Amino acid sequence: MSNEPEQTTEPARRGAVTPRHGRQKRRAGVVFPAIAGVLTMAVLLSGGYAAYAYNQLSGGVTIVNAITGKKDTKDDVDGKAQNILLVGDDHRPENATPEQMAELSTTSDGGATNTDTMIVLHINADGTQATMISFPRDSYVDIPDVGKGKLNSAFYYGTLNGGGDTGGAKMLIKTIENLSGLQIDHYVRVSLLGFYQVVKELGPVEVCLNQAAQDKDSGVDLPAGKSTLNAKEALSFVRQRKGLPNGDLDRNVRQQYFLSQEARKVTSAGTLLNPVKMGNILKAVGGSIQTDTNLIDLASQMRNLRPANIQSATIPTLGTPTIYVNGSALSIVEVDTVGLPAFVQGLVGEPEAYAKAGRAQPANTSVTVMNGSGVEGAATAAGQVLTSRGFQVAPAGSSATTKVTQVQYPAGQESQAKAIAAAVPGAVAVRTSAVTGVTLVLGTDGKTAKAASEPSATASKPASTGSASKPSKQASKEPAPKSTDVHNYGTEGTCIN
Repeated sequence: MSNEPEQTTEPARRGAVTPRHGRQKRRAGVVFPAIAGVLTMAVLLSGGYAAYAYNQLSGGVTIVNAITGKKDTKDDVDGKAQNILLVGDDHRPENATPEQMAELSTTSDGGATNTDTMIVLHINADGTQATMISFPRDSYVDIPDVGKGKLNSAFYYGTLNGGGDTGGAKMLIKTIENLSGLQIDHYVRVSLLGFYQVVKELGPVEVCLNQAAQDKDSGVDLPAGKSTLNAKEALSFVRQRKGLPNGDLDRNVRQQYFLSQEARKVTSAGTLLNPVKMGNILKAVGGSIQTDTNLIDLASQMRNLRPANIQSATIPTLGTPTIYVNGSALSIVEVDTVGLPAFVQGLVGEPEAYAKAGRAQPANTSVTVMNGSGVEGAATAAGQVLTSRGFQVAPAGSSATTKVTQVQYPAGQESQAKAIAAAVPGAVAVRTSAVTGVTLVLGTDGKTAKAASEPSATASKPASTGSASKPSKQASKEPAPKSTDVHNYGTEGTCIN
């Protein structure tokens, strides 16, 4: 098996030979449902079994020092809420037997560690609501000290030069924090074998499809309607990407749906009130987890969480193009990095400081307008309108394409941001450390600055003048944004495509 990674934009500077991520046949693909074991454990521990559970878990869990330093409260966009990075990888434990490998429909991994599933579990301050935010493994992102690369390679680069699993965790956390703006409070990683053992102990899990699904590579073969899956079938279900319209993006939906349905099963009386089953599940979980914290403490933060209150979302993307790196084709997920702050804020809520701030006067408000709409001249035209309204406008600039028009601002400039947001109906005000001053980023949604006398409900396309209103050839090739709708898959009777 090749141990060479798919290429990054710049040569990796942290080592030489790395595990391959991408085009070879996936032996186990995504193993996200192993993370269901973590939530399984959390629910069980919240039911009064803490002492018993601790004895079951303490001998098997590996602690890694993945979270270091104090939380930066100045740039913390979600306050007292908790963000837990859940990682599923396809690493096989050294003690896995050939029989176990065969049962998993896989073989030895040759020592590679592919973090094929990365989800931030965002839990609100009182622990009653949560959102699973999926980060597609093929997301093409900036990896610190490495360059551009697929997100599922970040962990590996951190392990180089003696970094080990701790270094890998820190590199992955840093990459996701830089990408999303969310601060990670805890880290949990679960292996392939852990997933299988947990699902096997839980017993058959029911899923529902709107249409039949077949994929010989993953092994899935399910009819439309309800199906009851054993552990091996569950692996096939969450691995499928061929035959799905959006490939890996739709596979994220499978993972979110499966976890939600499994959480429903965990909270049933048949599991919670069965000490033998509970003990077996805890044993299965304990031997397959790496985390930065005491799992009892982690579970206590989720004691009020119920499956129906867990929603699911995937970070905003702009398509799945094939790019060329050093002459080699590379299939990626293009992330809407500019729109991510607005996406995150939509999940975590508006900062309290912004809600309390008054609106600054235009003469006291400076703004830079960036064009991420793909329409030539849009930023210049919007700047002219803002200038006519008395704002201090810097020369227009360009931005990577983004879907949502935003007023980005650093902490402390809430009043100025409110003034610009009032002049651009429909724009989303977003606090982010990525800017040093108020910045209006025009998106493909067509929102733009309005003249003081212009009704806010007028034309939805970006303002432009003369020949500048025609999209450029480059803009016409830009991929269409994908939906980032938030879903709830934890209710009974929910079916997916």
